Amino acid sequence: MSFRKTFAARLRAQEELVGTFVKSRDPAVVEILGALGFDFFVLDAEHASLDRADIGLMALASRAAALPMIVRIPEPSGLWIGTAVDCGAAGVMVPQVRDAAMADRLSQSMRFGPEGLGFSPSTAGAGYGGRSVDDHLERHPQETVLICQIEGPVAVENAGAIAGTSGVDALLIGPVDLTVSIGASSPSEQKVTDMCRQTIAAGRDAKTSSGLFLGKPEDAPFWRDAGATLIILGTDQAYLRRAAGETLAAFRKG
Repeated sequence: MSFRKTFAARLRAQEELVGTFVKSRDPAVVEILGALGFDFFVLDAEHASLDRADIGLMALASRAAALPMIVRIPEPSGLWIGTAVDCGAAGVMVPQVRDAAMADRLSQSMRFGPEGLGFSPSTAGAGYGGRSVDDHLERHPQETVLICQIEGPVAVENAGAIAGTSGVDALLIGPVDLTVSIGASSPSEQKVTDMCRQTIAAGRDAKTSSGLFLGKPEDAPFWRDAGATLIILGTDQAYLRRAAGETLAAFRKG
């Protein structure tokens, strides 16, 4: 079983999966994360200056490290979805999914056919021609997932319908986006926590994985108890900033 298929099966079974955001274009970052034991990483093409060639390069690193790559695309377009799929990503994460109608359009865009993706058996995702047409058509949905981000009050209210849409594999909450969307000042405010819990419960009721970005790993027990199974811990940039800052401070103190 390929590592992408294994990841998809685990996500759909609502097993706990832990990943991190990657905002750089250095393949060594992926190799390091894979060696540390992360379950996946999210290449952040929404908030970092990553283009289609960068996605291809980081997908190559993903395959070398056998570490599933999810691409957070900057807009819900067939071009970006097709790029991620053709490069061999394990899935796509889409920001600002507000309702079931949008989720359904995205689900259709994840699949080959007249209403979805153009088909080529020569892509990295198809093994550079190593699969027959029928083989790739069969295996593609088994090894690519769709994760919808819930980032505003309307999306929270529609979370159950989004999670229940055919082809949606998980909900990922953006606590900071929720905070900004309601004019709050901190993700730790009770109203934000309640919205996160409401979304996770909606995913659980729909038998769909759900989770969130955790700024503080020590909060994990609380969110596990709430039913979160998809966890993103930090970013490569944050890890670099923290470690560099701590090292410099220790040097200057010494």
